[in-house]
Amino acid sequence: MGACALVCRVVTDLENSHEWISFEHPTEKRIFVFDVTFLESSYHCIFGQGCQGVLTGPAEELVQGCCSYGAHLMDEKDAKKVEKVAVKLSASQWQFKKQGEKGVLKRRTDKDGEVEITTRLVKDACIFLNRPDFERGAGCAIHVYAMDEGVSFVPLKPEVCWQLPLRREEATDTAGWVTTTITQWDRRHWGKGGEDFHWWCTEATEAFTGATSVYHSMSEELTELVGEWAYKALGEHLAQRAARPASVAIAHPTVRR
Repeated sequence: MGACALVCRVVTDLENSHEWISFEHPTEKRIFVFDVTFLESSYHCIFGQGCQGVLTGPAEELVQGCCSYGAHLMDEKDAKKVEKVAVKLSASQWQFKKQGEKGVLKRRTDKDGEVEITTRLVKDACIFLNRPDFERGAGCAIHVYAMDEGVSFVPLKPEVCWQLPLRREEATDTAGWVTTTITQWDRRHWGKGGEDFHWWCTEATEAFTGATSVYHSMSEELTELVGEWAYKALGEHLAQRAARPASVAIAHPTVRR
């Protein structure tokens, strides 16, 4: 089924000046909602290329990116995945392999009884983050392993790590319909902690200099988040919209600023 045959809505979020597209899945009780202003933007990760990190002050020289506070894992399934890949990392891929032998995750029970699982910190950042003085350079050790093995990093890294800055939210109504929304991570999504970030990439113009749109550059991540059918359907709709003579896309707010 082509995108033109879908039940589609295009609305404008006046407050945030983002354009959204939504459509229903043909066989499931599911509605997809996409932030096309972000997905059509030229955003790209600039880790090690001007990223100032998420500490309370500029820290480009540390090359920590968004890894300073460790990864917050989704659940035990996510945790087991990370623990499994940690065993496979070699010392030439992982600067802190020796420290990792004592365990790579930290579990803490909050006041509501919920278990919070995070990666351990070593030298004030995620245990998997290789520093600039490492022989392979700065960056995620799991990502290095994936490149060496010629495999995708998506099934290996913590979910929050491979998804950023994409954000998936799901809600189910009383009729059983599930709404899956794909947008960008903003400071507000991190709670009060986000207010302390000196810098956040989706708010920085220097990160909006990619050669292609997010829809193309993060195709693997988007497909994993919504499935092949929804990813293809969104692409068909965007292509048809762009072909219309009067079509004018809304520039991302960060670029407009």
